[in-house]
Amino acid sequence: MIRHGIRLLSVVVGVAVLAGACGGGSSATKRKQIAVIPKGTTHEFWKSIHAGALKAAQERGVDIIWKGPVKEDDRDEQIKVVETFISQGVDGICLAPLDDRALVPVLNDAKARNIPVVIFDSAVKWDGYISFVATDNYKAGVLGAQRLAEVLGGKGNVILLRYAEGSASTMERESGFLDTLGQKFPGIRVVSSNQYGGATTETAYSASENLLSTYKDVQGIFTPNESTTFGMLLALDAAGRTSNVKLVGFDASEKLIEAMAAGKIEGIVLQDPMHMAELAVKTLLDGMAGKPVEKRIDTGEYMITPQNMKQPQMDALLHPPVGQYLK
Repeated sequence: MIRHGIRLLSVVVGVAVLAGACGGGSSATKRKQIAVIPKGTTHEFWKSIHAGALKAAQERGVDIIWKGPVKEDDRDEQIKVVETFISQGVDGICLAPLDDRALVPVLNDAKARNIPVVIFDSAVKWDGYISFVATDNYKAGVLGAQRLAEVLGGKGNVILLRYAEGSASTMERESGFLDTLGQKFPGIRVVSSNQYGGATTETAYSASENLLSTYKDVQGIFTPNESTTFGMLLALDAAGRTSNVKLVGFDASEKLIEAMAAGKIEGIVLQDPMHMAELAVKTLLDGMAGKPVEKRIDTGEYMITPQNMKQPQMDALLHPPVGQYLK
């Protein structure tokens, strides 16, 4: 009886030790769960963001949970996504906020639950984040204005087709563009700057058509994101005006790259989305580990033109190795 009791006790202890070693009651072996929440999931830019987050996850040994609204104007859906991750108790959140104000209440909830947050791509009127990792979007707008002024020879009528109200990143690009033209290029007149293209190619195309039919005497156009750039390109193509209206856009897709190679786009302001997402995830993890991190990290902005698009650095930005991580 005594021998049988000793054997039984040994089995119970062994099972308990095994359970602990497998992580049943230990957080030491549990991989961190990091939620990465983009503004949308359809544009090429966000696919590069996804790839960059996965790259960081592979290098740091954490798990990425990727989820965001399909369309970049669905604020309510993005708020629900953040709420869901908070209720699930993820270890940290990387968020590209659709709206600079609407996400503040749910971000306060994350802070109350001690879930650290890194904001990336677009700013938010909330200072509870570990770091803000993004392009200098105002400077990116300046680059757009300088390029358009260059190809126009410093004179002409131009249109700014805006993206959407409440989107901090594109509003900064628009401000940089308008301020630069107003301060440095008196020969250029902005004939329209109060129209919005929206989050889809379809809405941007419709807005572009209306602008082109209203303003016949236009020599240049600036568009501050992927949807507005592609929508305007299609409208210029349909109107047969790609040869006499200079288009400078923002963010790249294969179709936009092809259009620039064909001379239909004079320049595209590029970010480095893979690098941005990789930095966002790594900065979050560093902050969670108690390491010092910068409150603002600038990930760079670049002007790609038909003349420099084949240069190695620019070609690498135009063709990031997304497929290596999105399998």
